[in-house]
Amino acid sequence: MSRVTRWLVPAVAAVAVAAGAVTYAVADGEPAGPAVPAAESADAGFARDMAVHHQQAVEMSYIVRDGTRDEDVRRLAYDIAQTQANQRGMLLGWLDLWELPKVSAKPPMSWMGMGDAPAGEDGALMPGMATNTQLDALRADRGKRAEVAYLRLMIAHHKGGVHMAEGCAKRCEVKAERRLARGMVESQQSEIGLMTDLLRERGARP
Repeated sequence: MSRVTRWLVPAVAAVAVAAGAVTYAVADGEPAGPAVPAAESADAGFARDMAVHHQQAVEMSYIVRDGTRDEDVRRLAYDIAQTQANQRGMLLGWLDLWELPKVSAKPPMSWMGMGDAPAGEDGALMPGMATNTQLDALRADRGKRAEVAYLRLMIAHHKGGVHMAEGCAKRCEVKAERRLARGMVESQQSEIGLMTDLLRERGARP
């Protein structure tokens, strides 16, 4: 088992556990929390915002897979893309199940009390998200430059995601969603450690 694979096992396990919790709650007919959260609740806000946040992580991961042949980075990027795409599907699935809109009229992060924060610029809608300019630069990079750019952007992205997931773990009322959020915190913190090591190997810092 490679080093990257060893680091990513907890992330895969966290997704499996969260998915199992959702399946059980629906199949057993017992809600894991309030039957239908309010449209502007922390549960709905986290599901909406994290789905958007995850979509960019998936995009960046596929960009770097096309920009490098390094197997460690390509494997990491693939696993991040798959994990976050699956989690995004779960979050959007909850919104469908609750019959709630996938877009809110309120600013991002309002459910965390951060709706009055300065609006993101150049496509960076939430903490940790890359700007459109950074994404364009990542698309143009190749080899080591692409690896370093991706690792730096994804570390920042994960830190923003951990902040949001910690907010849901404290504020969300649906048990399965809180469980998913705690799994995100654990797996993304682990990946931050791995990506920091990969940067050091390339003579770069976060």
